[in-house]
Amino acid sequence: MDPMIWVIDDDASIRFVFDKALDVNSITHRLFENGEQALEALKTEIPDVIVSDIRMPGIDGLSLINKVHAVDDTIPFIIITAHSDLTAAIDSYEHGTFEYLPKPFDIEQAIALIRRAAVHRVNQLKKKNQDQSKENALPTSEEAEIIGKSPAMQEVFKFIGRVSKTDVPVLIHGETGTGRELVAKAMHNHSERKDKAFISLNMSSLPHEMIEMEMFGAADKNDEPAAIEQAEGGTLFINEICDMPMEVQTRLLQVLQNSHYLPIGSNKPIACNVRVVAATSRPLEDLVEQGSFIPDLFYRLNVIHINMPPLRDRNNDIPMLAKHFLNQSALENNQEPKKLTSEVLVFLCRQPWPGNVRQLKNLCKYLTIMVTGRDIQLTDLPAEFLNSNRARQQSTATSITGNVKEPTSWQEQLRNWVDGRLKAGEVDILSEATPEFERVMLEAALDFTGNHKQESAKLLGWGRNTLTRKIKELNISRR
Repeated sequence: MDPMIWVIDDDASIRFVFDKALDVNSITHRLFENGEQALEALKTEIPDVIVSDIRMPGIDGLSLINKVHAVDDTIPFIIITAHSDLTAAIDSYEHGTFEYLPKPFDIEQAIALIRRAAVHRVNQLKKKNQDQSKENALPTSEEAEIIGKSPAMQEVFKFIGRVSKTDVPVLIHGETGTGRELVAKAMHNHSERKDKAFISLNMSSLPHEMIEMEMFGAADKNDEPAAIEQAEGGTLFINEICDMPMEVQTRLLQVLQNSHYLPIGSNKPIACNVRVVAATSRPLEDLVEQGSFIPDLFYRLNVIHINMPPLRDRNNDIPMLAKHFLNQSALENNQEPKKLTSEVLVFLCRQPWPGNVRQLKNLCKYLTIMVTGRDIQLTDLPAEFLNSNRARQQSTATSITGNVKEPTSWQEQLRNWVDGRLKAGEVDILSEATPEFERVMLEAALDFTGNHKQESAKLLGWGRNTLTRKIKELNISRR
């Protein structure tokens, strides 16, 4: 759909210039003499870009921004200003101005600016829709991080949907960092127990001599309630149950068999109503065979078994996860979200990720803080990350002949770029690709001819006027 541009200016000559230039560029537009006319039209139509003078009879440009943005705050404003209004124009950024256009201005530059603003509007609408979708889909930030379209993750989502409304124990198997606790929380938040507590204990992070006390408390202790007491009516999540001491396993088996527990030093059982969800990074069957895990407890826990895939087995989810974590980190640090280049996306999708999703999340936090530009390049990755993965990257890129396999053509490189952008969930990618493609072609031709514009235009198959216009649109600096 073509963008609709509104031009608001009490100067008839300005409106005439924009009218002709927008017509020549086949850009749909409307002209208004003042802000009141535009506000009346706003009742029945929403423009994609507004170009407005800052000083007009009646409502001025800055007041107009506030009124329009009260209706739709994604509409970009380009403010036309005389030199005497420059300070006011700069201040107008606080009102949500996209850009200002000082008089006298080059109309071709103005058209290029309008095109940029139209693309910005598309991106703003897309972001707003994504934010709204996340808001409607998942009520908690933890759930929002269970992201993935891969078949393996779709199976996980099916399990969550099927078992959330039940009270049967669930055993989650997966490597560290795959999101096991997030799955347990999702099951709790979609269960009938969601209004009660979700209590998490990690066996590998607690001293062994403290685990029994933390879980079941003691008869002579009345201060801090035990974990099973805190989880009453809710969910008790036991992470790395493979590290649970045998004596604690015996007490947990009583809970699952009889719905009661014994505090340490007590012979009086206490009734309890908790759902137990456990997670392990090691196969419990092997521990049963080794005699370090009670068989009956394993069978009680293993009623429903969910397998969390490692990140290396769902690498097509990496662009989506990285984008989410970069946006999240930017929000936490009050920054504009960073963007991974296609080269970086392809590189990340080929890595083994021993730390799984948690490792990717931490990498995105690092990049948000340490990278100064908006686009993240391969050289921006931490040195230790690049060094530890370089050998594997080279070995997987080696062909049968033993040579390093590189893209065989510029078309193949372009295809890799497109694949990366699509995997990142982006749309309207031609609006980003086309100007950059033209920029590369134009700069190469100018370099080849020693900045001879007419000869460069001939080599590219353009007219001299087209080349001049493209230089201005793309803001290419040439003497």
